[in-house]
Amino acid sequence: MILALTIGVLTAGGVYLMLQRSMVRAVFGLTLVSHAANFILLTAGVSAWRVEPLSDRGDQSLAADPLPQAFVLTAIVITLAVTIFMLALAVLGHDDDQKRAPETGEVRES
Repeated sequence: MILALTIGVLTAGGVYLMLQRSMVRAVFGLTLVSHAANFILLTAGVSAWRVEPLSDRGDQSLAADPLPQAFVLTAIVITLAVTIFMLALAVLGHDDDQKRAPETGEVRES
């Protein structure tokens, strides 16, 4: 129940932040939504707490499935890369709302 509540709070917070005008808030909202998706992958892949997948410790039929954990680890790495890229774009385009073009130092010939 707590994990489902955590997923709901992360999703709601992420959607709220993505609806904001600020690019940085939208990036953090996307990050929160991706963390919620990672929790969904983990809860869908592991129906119960199981033993470690070590051959000499426990029964192999009770071992946890490593595939959802691998998906989540891959998703974390991809999310980190996308977050860094989008924050770099937010820094570069921080004054996109200007009415005039920024000064570039170039001279136009008419």
